[in-house]
Amino acid sequence: MKTSSLNYWGQSKYWWIVLIVGILMVICGFAYWLWPSIGYAVSSQIFGWLLVLAGIVQLCVSSGVNRPRGWGWWLAGGVIDLFIGFMLVRSVILSEIVFPYFISIVFLFWGLNAIFSSVNMRQRRYWWIYLINGILLMVIGFFFLEAGYIQDMLMTSLLTSIAFIYWGFSISMISYEMRPVRMQE
Repeated sequence: MKTSSLNYWGQSKYWWIVLIVGILMVICGFAYWLWPSIGYAVSSQIFGWLLVLAGIVQLCVSSGVNRPRGWGWWLAGGVIDLFIGFMLVRSVILSEIVFPYFISIVFLFWGLNAIFSSVNMRQRRYWWIYLINGILLMVIGFFFLEAGYIQDMLMTSLLTSIAFIYWGFSISMISYEMRPVRMQE
C-alpha cells in the first residue's frame, strides 16, 4: 500500500521532471562558466527560458488531483518564475537592464522558501542543510541586487554562472525529497 511520509515539499510522481530542470540548470551554468564570451544578453535569455520551464514545472506540481503538501509554495513560485521568465525573454534590451533585479527577486524568494522549509522540517535529521541552502540563496540574491545597483556586467556574469550551478543542485536536491515512498504494511 502506498503511504506518504510528511515533508515540506510534498510528494509527486513527477519528481523526475524537477530533477531534469535542476540538471539542465547545472549544465547551463558550467557552459556559461566555460564560455563567458556568449554574452550578457544570451545569459539573460537562457535564464529567462529556464525560469519559464521551471515555472511550468512548478505549476504542474502544484496542480492536479493529488496536490502535494506545500503546493501553495509551488504555485506562488511558479507564477513568479513564469512572470520573471517571460519578462526576460520578451526583450533583450529590457532583460539586460533588469536582469540582476529580477534574478535577485527569484533568489530571495527561493531563499526565504528554503528557510521556511527548514523550520518546518526541524524534526528531520538534515533540516539544517535546507537552512544553509536558504541563507546561501539569499546571499546570492543580495549580490545580484548589488551587481544591478552598480551595473557591473562582469560581476553579474560570474554570479549568473554560479547561480545556475548552485540553483540546479538545489532543485535536484529538492526533487529527491519529492519522491513517493512506498512502504510495506
